[in-house]
Amino acid sequence: MKHVKTYHSKVLDTEKGPLVIEGPLTSEELSNYEFHPDLNAFRPGPKQFEAVKSIADFEEGRIIIARHENTIAGYVTYLHPDPLERWSEFQMEDLIELGAIEVIPDFRGARVGSHLLRVAMMDEFMENYIIISTEYYWHWDLKGTGLSIWNYRKVMEKMMAAGGLKPAPTDDPEIVSHPANCLMVRIGENVPQSSVEKFDRLRFLNRHQQRTQGR
Repeated sequence: MKHVKTYHSKVLDTEKGPLVIEGPLTSEELSNYEFHPDLNAFRPGPKQFEAVKSIADFEEGRIIIARHENTIAGYVTYLHPDPLERWSEFQMEDLIELGAIEVIPDFRGARVGSHLLRVAMMDEFMENYIIISTEYYWHWDLKGTGLSIWNYRKVMEKMMAAGGLKPAPTDDPEIVSHPANCLMVRIGENVPQSSVEKFDRLRFLNRHQQRTQGR
């Protein structure tokens, strides 16, 4: 599968000034900008910037950023699931994961996350993918936002809906370990039925394996 990436952008007016939402960008293009130090939810800013740039170089990798002047104030990543996760079990070329989305506190409340997802979906090639996002409450910034687990999930679901992702059932042990966790899914219009069926087996992999062993 050839992963075609087409650049799109839009300008979002905020109280802090205009934000350029753009991508997918290459690592070389990302290197022209500063990475805001408050983008540190996953690891220290400089290390996270290196990780983001490495994803941009993956054949399927996509980085969409929110840029304030010359500073990256937010981003979203798309890439194949981690080889250690169940979602890579069938090595589906047309399955990609929304791996991370992060926006600095200064721009929270401006719906930057929703706009990042909308710009990502402006690329028609996204209709060739099944896109997933695994949401675990222990990754959420409950302290920084002051939201309860359930209010944070409502905000998260609304944001993901801007990119067409909706909650979907699964028997993945980590997701079912807490009722606030969830799997978010978007199935593109061009995804073949064979991939949809394979993904359904993947969502309920434990059940599928038990049936196979019981034969």
